[in-house]
Amino acid sequence: MSRLKSRFLVDLLLRRTEAAGGFATILAKGDETSGIILVQCSDRGEAGPLLERRFSASGTYIWEPVGPDGTKDGESRTNYQDRRRNADPDLWIIELDIADAPRLVAEWGALT
Repeated sequence: MSRLKSRFLVDLLLRRTEAAGGFATILAKGDETSGIILVQCSDRGEAGPLLERRFSASGTYIWEPVGPDGTKDGESRTNYQDRRRNADPDLWIIELDIADAPRLVAEWGALT
């Protein structure tokens, strides 16, 4: 089974978000082929969870909440993203601003 490229998946997420009436942007570009994808969820500017697409032991991809527990603390969230980006320059960081962003990510993840 072939894997979809990270760039394709990011573009798909951006289009699905915009089609649903939300805002989506790339905060940091990662590796076009196999970069990890980190999604910063927001709803009308209110911070939501950080979600990361990871390969599970069962051989499928899953979405897990990552980063600091207090999503309202913008500074610790930014510091977490900076540390991750410094440790992994292939990391994609995507921002979504749409109602129930985690649900949209889960639906999108089911397609991949």
